[in-house]
Amino acid sequence: MSYSVGDQVNLLILRKTDLGFVVKIDQKHEGLLFNNDVYQRVDKNQELKGYIKKIREDGKIDVTLKPQGYIYSIENDCDIIIEQLKINRILFLSDKSSPYEIKFQLGMSKKAFKKALGFLYKRKIIKINKDQIELI
Repeated sequence: MSYSVGDQVNLLILRKTDLGFVVKIDQKHEGLLFNNDVYQRVDKNQELKGYIKKIREDGKIDVTLKPQGYIYSIENDCDIIIEQLKINRILFLSDKSSPYEIKFQLGMSKKAFKKALGFLYKRKIIKINKDQIELI
C-alpha cells in the first residue's frame, strides 16, 4: 500500500455500517468513511473523490470527502458560503445556528462553518447580524 495522508483517491461506496460507510479505494483496498465526515447524500455504488485521512497501524484506512488541512478546507467552506450568499443575498444562519441547520443549508459541520465565518468576517467580506449573514 503506497498511500499518504492527504492523497486524493477514487471511492466506491460499498455498504453502510453503524460507524459510516465501507468504501473501495481506487478499486484496490477497503476503507471507512465515518458518518461525521459525511455532509452530503451518499448512496451504495456511488463513486466519489475522497482523501486519505488516516492509515492505522493495523493497515486499515480512514477516508474523508474533503481535503485535509486548514487552508484546503477553509477555502472550500468559504467558497460555499459566498456562493450561497451570491444566490440568496442573505443566509439565515449564525454562529448560534444548530449543527443540523448548517448541515442542511451548506453541507458542512458547525465547526467548519464557524471557522469560515471568522475567516470571511476578519477580511470584511461578510457582515454578521444576530441571526443572519450578508455579503458586504
